[in-house]
Amino acid sequence: MRMILTLALALVLFVQTAMSQAYVPAPENLAARRQFQDEKFGLFVHWGLSSVLGDGEWVMDTRGIPFRDYVKLGRIFNPIHYDPAKWVSMAKDAGMKYIVFITRHHDGFSNWDTKQSDWRITNTPYGKDALKMLAEECRKQGIKLGLYYSILDWSRSDYPYETGRTGKKAGRTEKSDYASYLSFMKAQLTELLTGYGPISCIWLDGHWDQTDPEGSSDRKSRIDWRYDELYSLIHRLQPACMIGNNHHLDPFPGEDFQMFEQDLPGQNKSGLSYQQASTAVPLESCITMNGSWGFNIKDDKYKTYPEIVRTLVGAAGRNSNLLLNVGPMPNGEVQPEFTDTLKKVGAWVRTYGHTFYGTRGGPMAPADWGVTTQNDTHVYLHLFGRPPGDAVVVPGSFDAKAVASSDGIAPVVVSSDRNGIRLDLSKHDFSSPDLILTLPRRK
Repeated sequence: MRMILTLALALVLFVQTAMSQAYVPAPENLAARRQFQDEKFGLFVHWGLSSVLGDGEWVMDTRGIPFRDYVKLGRIFNPIHYDPAKWVSMAKDAGMKYIVFITRHHDGFSNWDTKQSDWRITNTPYGKDALKMLAEECRKQGIKLGLYYSILDWSRSDYPYETGRTGKKAGRTEKSDYASYLSFMKAQLTELLTGYGPISCIWLDGHWDQTDPEGSSDRKSRIDWRYDELYSLIHRLQPACMIGNNHHLDPFPGEDFQMFEQDLPGQNKSGLSYQQASTAVPLESCITMNGSWGFNIKDDKYKTYPEIVRTLVGAAGRNSNLLLNVGPMPNGEVQPEFTDTLKKVGAWVRTYGHTFYGTRGGPMAPADWGVTTQNDTHVYLHLFGRPPGDAVVVPGSFDAKAVASSDGIAPVVVSSDRNGIRLDLSKHDFSSPDLILTLPRRK
């Protein structure tokens, strides 16, 4: 009996401890989540030393380059045309509200003047702190800054590479030591969150290196990442800073938004998005403008302006942000194939941004032919093509006489009641990237 009571007491203490450590977002964090959902559109920047080889940010792994050889790139990386003012202006003119910048990718190279490693941008011929320059320009132009940080590292022997899926040809032979690696990450994250002003999010990546491939029945990690320690550190240093983790799973405790890689929520075209879209935290879709994240000189599969508009609106109709990626060249310039398209997107956003900024997913389920977005006063029907039967029924109570369309053709209201409105779209022009119908709610 005494043993049973002892076990029961231990169980109660365990539950109480677990409950006391449960993550409760700070008011600043909850406010940041709402603002994040209102902003809808951000720029992802994959850039760093790996850009030199022009074969994507995974080049060290895909080409099987040992770190002892890869490190030589540090002697020639000199992005003399890096101009953060141009980057930030490009994002702002495109209608983007925030930037997520690669501080450290899987090759372990740090794009800031870290004191935790010599493997950093200030030890290259360039010699400047690229992150500091970008952070200052974001503050100047009123753009929020988020930081991508890889928890996977192909360069360090203390990372648990023995159980990882990648980096097998990096040349590491010493036994790993996760306690040492965790201490290193904490020190770097502390630098990032105390030396560069307000940071909107920490965008983590690399968890999947320690799991079976996406789609497997068992996706448990082979190591304990100690996320409770990492997440509590981040939230303590900047309570408003949101945490996202690109593990391709449902959100873990302590995370503030959920991301989908190369997919919109509910889709799985990439084979990476088996997770369900969360209703508890904001959503974000990170998608490339061509087929690569980092600079790839052979990749000419650029998305068109209409494709990007429809992806942006398609994300909003699924209650998600779009984080659209560019991979600048090693000299720091962004390719005209990206900048020219973003100028067209920006012109469209300046006219129609009110139909997705500050909205949430609308009353209709997303379809191949379109989506809906909504706010307190309006529902917006976004049409990418002709719907079946050239007609759509939108649930809700609307002012039928005030329905308007972006092509200037008055839609025919076939029927209207408090259950919904049926619109005849047979006479409309579907040549634009997005035919938008504005439906004012009945007062």
